[in-house]
Amino acid sequence: MTESHPPSTSSEPAEPGGTSGLSVLDPPGFRDPAAPAGRPAGQADGQANGQAGGDPDGRAPGELPGGGEGAGRAAGAPGAPEGVNPAASATGVQDRLAGRLSDFTSLYEHTERLARVRGLAATLDAVLASGAALLGASRALLVTLLPGGGPSQPVGLGLDRASLGSLETVPTDQSLLARLLRAHDRPAELQSHDLARDPAIGARLRELAGHLGLGGCYGLPLATEEDGPLAAVLWFYDEPAEPTERRRELARRYCAVAAPLLAKQLDAEKVRRTTEALRRGLLPDRLPQPAGLRLAARLVPAGLDRSCGSDWYDAIPLPDGTVGLTVGSVSGDGPGAGPGSAPGAAAAMGRVRAALRAYAVLEGEDPVSVLGDLELLLKTTEPARTATAVYAWVEPEGRRITLAGAGHCPPVLVTRYGAEFVETSLSAPLGVLSCWEAPGVEFTAERGDTLVLYTEGLARRFGPTLHVGQANLRRAAADAPRDVRIDPDRLAAHLVAAAAEHDAAGAVGGPATDDLVLLAARFE
Repeated sequence: MTESHPPSTSSEPAEPGGTSGLSVLDPPGFRDPAAPAGRPAGQADGQANGQAGGDPDGRAPGELPGGGEGAGRAAGAPGAPEGVNPAASATGVQDRLAGRLSDFTSLYEHTERLARVRGLAATLDAVLASGAALLGASRALLVTLLPGGGPSQPVGLGLDRASLGSLETVPTDQSLLARLLRAHDRPAELQSHDLARDPAIGARLRELAGHLGLGGCYGLPLATEEDGPLAAVLWFYDEPAEPTERRRELARRYCAVAAPLLAKQLDAEKVRRTTEALRRGLLPDRLPQPAGLRLAARLVPAGLDRSCGSDWYDAIPLPDGTVGLTVGSVSGDGPGAGPGSAPGAAAAMGRVRAALRAYAVLEGEDPVSVLGDLELLLKTTEPARTATAVYAWVEPEGRRITLAGAGHCPPVLVTRYGAEFVETSLSAPLGVLSCWEAPGVEFTAERGDTLVLYTEGLARRFGPTLHVGQANLRRAAADAPRDVRIDPDRLAAHLVAAAAEHDAAGAVGGPATDDLVLLAARFE
């Protein structure tokens, strides 16, 4: 490996099939102390070597071969170089200018595409794909810098999961990505003509390059002055090769635009993960498993930037050996509240769930009283919010169930014969009417039956309307294989996967705005 401080001043660009060896270069535009004042590093005696506006052959856009100036001067005119064909010179200048215009048009298209994407994953994919297009590479590897200082899970372009896993086994002291993520002495760019035969590359990486068919390599860090290193990217060629200086300049300019956009996406992702961890912390970290009853749950929260509320699930062991099961949803700051109220709804959900647990312990065998007390609390302490809920009191030994719902989707009872709705009485959500009241429903389940409680978010992922979604949900539960229906955890996973399939098929029509919550209880 060779390090150049400053980069080489050769006017010849690096072409595929060039000199072997890993090169580490300083950022373009850094002044060479040995260069004349006012001239950037790597530019001497009329050589641009990759600076903005320069041509890959080392001449400025208006400079003619042989050092002449003045594009298009007539032969014999003052200052016209001898032996230069004016028409040919003008054509050469026009060709170079057309090439530069094409380069920057392509760069603009890629940066504009990057600015339009949303989300961290889409941003990383855009960086990989656009960099590969600008460099003429076929594959790529990217890692971001985690808050603790280590690299994230790699993201690849043209690399399958097995290849990514293999590249993760490269020791840190041999890792090219680790060099690009250094806080200090970080190279501005990194390249190798042939990874498999480069003596400056570690043995493990050379071995993997030969095994995976990786030829040449070019890498750049994504960093900002405020944040330091954010990510590192390596682009690979299938054969021994290096990008020309013209392509390298485009990639550097693209990454200079991508770095601050990536910084914003990483900040947003950090906030999202923190918020989701807090939301999950408001729900049970594990479910009880009382004798005669097996429980399983699933939660797929909608992003807070889109969410219109916050859902809960709970299983509450009661003093007499029975169990209280509940799912529900708290809406934002009143009927019709939008996504801006979602964080407040998440906090309110935690308070409502805690209150419901207390009411269940006091009078859990009477679901109507539990929901009535919850409605009174909601009106008193959360007057601008509403909630839907279903609460079921379950006696596992006798398989007796008493439940009541407030504006909530009817539960589904999965039996050996199929699946059917448990029709609760039609009632308004909590906090809407001056006084909520609805009768409870009592029934006895058979051994092997599974009661599925769910929130509206699950049903809406099954279809374009709530009614259609509920029907598709019931059908998915009824059509589940027998070995799935007898296991509540597998049944929960099956229903969530089926909802995702409907969503991917366009049944929903847009990103989810409701959390997905499911609680399944099987009687043994």
